Amino acid sequence: MGTSVLSLRMDEELLERLRDRAAKRGMSVQDYVIRTLVRDDFDERFQSAVEETEKHYGATPEARDASCDPVVP
Repeated sequence: MGTSVLSLRMDEELLERLRDRAAKRGMSVQDYVIRTLVRDDFDERFQSAVEETEKHYGATPEARDASCDPVVP
């Protein structure tokens, strides 16, 4: 898999906030932004998979909530 360059223009305030957040995690701004984008992409793909599964099996939100209830003896 190759890599590409993405150039962003942002105001100084946003860049400082990103630097602060990245520094708190011991990361570079580039690594922090990439991690955030990857996480967001995963969340979207996961939600799509859940929706497709629900369509296939006909699960409703109520049924999903009930299936998560703990069993009490």
